[in-house]
Amino acid sequence: MELIKAIQKNEALVAEMDSLLEDKINFHAWWLGQSGYLLQWNGKRVLIDPYLSDSLTKKYAATDKPHTRMSELVIRPDLLKNILIVTSSHNHTDHLDADTLIPVLKNNPGISFLIPEANRNFVAERAQCEKAFPTGINDGLPVTIDDFTFYGIPAKHNEIERDENGNLKFMGYIIEFGPYKIYHSGDTLWFDCMIDLLKPYNVDLAMLPINGNKPERKVAGNLDCTEAANLAKAINAKCVVPCHYDMFSFNTADVNDFIEAAEKINQPYKVLKGGEQFSSNASF
Repeated sequence: MELIKAIQKNEALVAEMDSLLEDKINFHAWWLGQSGYLLQWNGKRVLIDPYLSDSLTKKYAATDKPHTRMSELVIRPDLLKNILIVTSSHNHTDHLDADTLIPVLKNNPGISFLIPEANRNFVAERAQCEKAFPTGINDGLPVTIDDFTFYGIPAKHNEIERDENGNLKFMGYIIEFGPYKIYHSGDTLWFDCMIDLLKPYNVDLAMLPINGNKPERKVAGNLDCTEAANLAKAINAKCVVPCHYDMFSFNTADVNDFIEAAEKINQPYKVLKGGEQFSSNASF
């Protein structure tokens, strides 16, 4: 199968990012595939849930659940420099990938690593970092790193799980910086009180999965195309960007179904290709 081409990748993508470092007003976000994004604002970079390797394809190659890649790799992790913060929303490999995180942590001295507090021991082992190094977060207590404030939001994947201390294992994040707020849901199904939790934040951009929840896939599920559009509408998101599709052939969705659902309810959206840029000045 021929891979879906990135609109821009590797050195060319880095050049575009670098060209916008002096923009002091607008934020920019590039989709890196699956649920990964590079957020850039005021010359600072936040790397959100990056999966930039073929580790899962290799791991499951000889199993009954092959992770056949659909889209080409957008950027090699060793090319990502000047990263202020990298995040992981939960412990699944497409959100916590050693082959991505180890070179990112190595090449970015001074970087902060934001994780659910419940996952600290697991994260330290997988990312090969000191256990005290990551910055832990839970719901109810925001964390500020430099100019970015993170608010933890529960994620249901497929349940809302907490450790013995009440810390969430699966999370989404509201990221507040300057006048903007972004919601990256992590992997989640719809759950009671979700709208009530999110609506007060007046989200500018929601980054939501659309691959749905099908038990025959034998993996935890997510919002489907219609649910993602409806959630964005319910929380009054100014724009929604779909993600978590077109990575693995067994666990994807048709983004045209999302487009149809969003247009049906007049929810503003933007569909990105791998390596494509979202800019606040073009959307708000």
